[in-house]
Amino acid sequence: MRVLITGTAGFIGSNLALRLLERGDSVVGIDNHNDYYDPAIKEARLARHANHPNYTHLRIDLADRKAMEGCFATHKPNRVVNLAAQAGVRYSIENPLAYIDSNIVGFAHILEGCRRNGVEHLVYASSSSVYGANGTMPFSVHHNVDHPLSLYAASKKSNELMAHTYSHLYNLPTTGLRFFTVYGPWGRPDMALFKFTKAILAGEKIPVFNYGKHRRDFTYIDDIVEGVIRVLDRPAPPNPTWNGAQPDPGSSNAPWRIYNIGNNNPVELMDYIAALEKALGRKAEMDMLPLQPGDIPDTYADVTDLVEQFDYKPATPVEQGVANFVAWYRDIFIKSLG
Repeated sequence: MRVLITGTAGFIGSNLALRLLERGDSVVGIDNHNDYYDPAIKEARLARHANHPNYTHLRIDLADRKAMEGCFATHKPNRVVNLAAQAGVRYSIENPLAYIDSNIVGFAHILEGCRRNGVEHLVYASSSSVYGANGTMPFSVHHNVDHPLSLYAASKKSNELMAHTYSHLYNLPTTGLRFFTVYGPWGRPDMALFKFTKAILAGEKIPVFNYGKHRRDFTYIDDIVEGVIRVLDRPAPPNPTWNGAQPDPGSSNAPWRIYNIGNNNPVELMDYIAALEKALGRKAEMDMLPLQPGDIPDTYADVTDLVEQFDYKPATPVEQGVANFVAWYRDIFIKSLG
């Protein structure tokens, strides 16, 4: 199978590319290598699979229409996984237009490429951020999500809506995956685990927002990748019982589905920090701060549909996942990238 993955120099995309190459798929990767965070870690991630005989890398931007048309026409992927996006809730508050280019215009180019080139299945990254002001726990794909709290969240919700139109109009199977706080080795330097580790080792205070009262459904990278692969291998079917009089937000009479991929086990931020302190063998000095604009206080994934339809549930304990990250940070990041 030939799979086009966008964001293959990114955290999830690079790990997914490795897994698909290991099982024998051909992978075409796209990444624009922007400088939202240090491009050196992107290059290091890419170097793990760039020379694989079944891998092709394209340094192009999703917002470049001609380049994207050329990519689809030349490589003719069977399936597509869209992981490239401008990330970050807080960054979207300061730089909103960056999200329009990548997350809206770029996604439209992905949809058009799939439509015009006979792609069998499009899987794309959504986010737990779409739950926004919804306070019903655990978050379910069957809940209404019309009150986003950041433009990042709104852009991800718009991807789900755009995908539905293509599933409805062109019978293109599309599946959106709402990821919950992904962490682990080779992660993003702008995420809390990376920042906290660096600060604790340097003897600096770590900023703890909402006075540590956050709960997050931290989900380990390997669990995320396994979930993506299981969904990729099974194109989204229509829901035969879908009823327009009582519309289910997580499915459709078109080949369109939405799933949560989370650990289904929310962890207090202070417990997350305690796991990091244990792995590092050092105590953290904390600067307790109020909730940041655009942040959701708690996340908690209902993964019932994922379990029932794919016989899969993420299960890596936070203590194990954090320990794995710290080992990578000390053995690889500090020695070659730090």
